[in-house]
Amino acid sequence: MSRIYTEREVIARVPGLSGARLLRFIEAEIVLPIRRVPEPGFRAVDLARLGLACELADQFDLEGEALALVLSLVDQLHARRAELRRLLGAVAAQPPEVRAQIAAALARGRPD
Repeated sequence: MSRIYTEREVIARVPGLSGARLLRFIEAEIVLPIRRVPEPGFRAVDLARLGLACELADQFDLEGEALALVLSLVDQLHARRAELRRLLGAVAAQPPEVRAQIAAALARGRPD
């Protein structure tokens, strides 16, 4: 089972993160804590996302909706990369003649 971090642990582990900033990030839905009793919990992926959010906020002066938009674009990019990996795996599983046909079709579709 994955480790769950408390709010205090998250603030201590993520450079540039304060309690107030964490609350703003939660309100902007940049990170969604796990609902737990007596306090919310955070996963390791949440710590990484919060670290990225702090870096973007500090380096590019992004907050609120702008920061949420940039992170949404990062999420979309990661999703497309995962889809591409699955597609590449499916192509690699095809017989050599099918892979050759796919490669030829891709070559024909390239702009000159």
